[in-house]
Amino acid sequence: MSGHTLTTASVLICPHGGQVRITAAAARVTIAGAAVATTADTFAVTGCPFQIPAVVPVPSPCVRVQWLVPDLTARAGGAATVSRGSAGVCLAATGVPQGPVGVVAVQPLVSTA
Repeated sequence: MSGHTLTTASVLICPHGGQVRITAAAARVTIAGAAVATTADTFAVTGCPFQIPAVVPVPSPCVRVQWLVPDLTARAGGAATVSRGSAGVCLAATGVPQGPVGVVAVQPLVSTA
């Protein structure tokens, strides 16, 4: 995909408002001091309030992001980078897809074609 490259300073959210924290596997490539985000990194979701509706609601928060379509031509540290145009899905602890990850803010300096 294409768009402004995500970094560890980018702001991402799950569909229910939980915050995504990006932990870089290797911080060899940086933009404005923040590591470029790749598919090898950990994208952990915290604060997701989602519950499965039932007679007694069952908590089913988003816990991580899986990238389905990363950048096709850009790589950093051997792994595909991710950008605003990449497609990612938030997953529950059971691995059930909960919805698309939302990109709120990215660095404006570098983008993939």
